Amino acid sequence: MTYMPESVWELNITPNVTNGVGAIEELGAIGGEFGTGSALVVTDPGLVEAGIIDEVTATIDAFEYTVFDGVEPDPAVGVFETAIEEANAVDPDLVVGVGGGSAMDVAKTTSVVAEHGGDVLDYVAPPTGAGEPVPGPGIPTVAVPTTAGTGAETSPVTVISLPEEDLKVGISSRYQRPDTAVLDPALSVSLPPGPTASSGMDALSHAIEAYVTRPYDAKPAPEHRSERPDYNGRSPVTDLFAKSAIERIGDNLRAAVDNGQNLDARREMLLGSFMAGAAFTNAGLGATHAIAMAAGAIHHTPHGVTIAHALPAVMRYNATSAYDRYAEIAEILGEDTSGLSRDESSEAAARAVEKLAADVGIDGGLSALGIGDSDVAHLAERANQLERLLAGNPRRIDRDDLEAIIRDAL
Repeated sequence: MTYMPESVWELNITPNVTNGVGAIEELGAIGGEFGTGSALVVTDPGLVEAGIIDEVTATIDAFEYTVFDGVEPDPAVGVFETAIEEANAVDPDLVVGVGGGSAMDVAKTTSVVAEHGGDVLDYVAPPTGAGEPVPGPGIPTVAVPTTAGTGAETSPVTVISLPEEDLKVGISSRYQRPDTAVLDPALSVSLPPGPTASSGMDALSHAIEAYVTRPYDAKPAPEHRSERPDYNGRSPVTDLFAKSAIERIGDNLRAAVDNGQNLDARREMLLGSFMAGAAFTNAGLGATHAIAMAAGAIHHTPHGVTIAHALPAVMRYNATSAYDRYAEIAEILGEDTSGLSRDESSEAAARAVEKLAADVGIDGGLSALGIGDSDVAHLAERANQLERLLAGNPRRIDRDDLEAIIRDAL
């Protein structure tokens, strides 16, 4: 069959974004727009203890609400199932996910499974799940991020841990994309420096990988629109989102870590994270996230920290396929590339990422997370199985290449 390149790109993002200091005060009005009589708030115990959930629920006291606070980091399938049981019990008109990516992911999947029935794994791709498509929209969902990192507030994907199998799987459906994202930087000021740093590096990696991923017209055309993947390649619009995100995060992550009450820095980080999410959920990611997902499943390493350690090594590997773009990234991150060769400019981008990570307290390489030389082969094998992520990597990559990257990142 003759190869037919793609000639069409799509852009799918959360249809409503409410942004700014005090935006959470509009949550009640947003619920009213959906005809809400009752709501399920999905969150974690830390935000309850911090008093943030009290602030959120105070804005929706015009209707009944139930708080499910059983979310944990890297939530296992059982957490999703318990949240769905809660939704089935209270029959909400609105689901509100408050927190980091874990809380928002549980909220999004709860919305569609509670609406359409079945088990969580029914909607996970084979061989782990049944691979059934989500049949339609779920319960209206509002995402309220309290970290600037995952981009889950505009993502159609949720990540589910299967700890007994050392595996992370996902559900991908445009029906999981939230109906509204509420970005209020005031809700993030209590986030400690460590999570601020790690989530910020995750957001930066989303933007960088989206900016260098393969373009939409360097991929095969689908036979039908419905077969176009969510990660359909970078486009002029994802490039705009990605570049703006790199600049906002590069300029403000240090300030947000050094002084959590710096609302200007928090606002720029939250917006940068959203823009990075809009970029990567359309353009795609690459080897950095394949390595981090595999490491998280096998070694239970913190995602953002793993990303920060792996990203420079991946950038060095990919340089030969994206010289010009890495040179732009170096300039955006404050490096002077005038007079430098293309190799030197690409290396300047990798060094700028390393310096940013070190400045916010993340250094030492993957070895600092307990990953050693003896772990490399297994980790590379698992990362190599994540074809959905690797499909967008700008340079062809196989298991041997992944081993070399991981060794470089130790």
